[in-house]
Amino acid sequence: MPKPQRKPGAEAAPVKNYMTPAGYARLKRELMHLLDVERPELVKIVSWAASNGDRSENGDYLYGKKRLREIDRRIHYLNRRLDRPEVVDPAARGDTDQVFFGATVDYIDGRGMEHTVTIVGVDEVDPARGHVSWISPIAKALLKRRAGDTVSLMTPAGPEEIDIVDVRYETLAETESAP
Repeated sequence: MPKPQRKPGAEAAPVKNYMTPAGYARLKRELMHLLDVERPELVKIVSWAASNGDRSENGDYLYGKKRLREIDRRIHYLNRRLDRPEVVDPAARGDTDQVFFGATVDYIDGRGMEHTVTIVGVDEVDPARGHVSWISPIAKALLKRRAGDTVSLMTPAGPEEIDIVDVRYETLAETESAP
């Protein structure tokens, strides 16, 4: 069956860019650091290196230009991510046992092991702290379920039944993983 044709000029619906207030603040802080500190310092170094003459064998110049491109690429990415965010404060959710963005969920897997995950934005993922993206398989399995539900999670080894033990919403602390 052929794919339906999109009308000329019609744009695809934008994907929601959910993030917590802490995640938004971290990305904004990183962007400001790149714009106000790193990039200006690097521009000075590249300018100095360029004034030294032959640029073809000038390591400071070549490395500086490469690093400048990396910074500019990161700035562009951060600007796009921060352009139209959907900032959702988990603490403002109130008292509910249903799983939505920002929930911290305790569950027991098929082997009887207890796990805790917090559903966060795609830029806030931190497996070591149990922070998973809202578009990850575990989050998709948990979303809109309630404490006490048994959910089927598709894993590489096949489907696994997990039991949701507790759902809570709490303010997430900022991490210092970025400048």
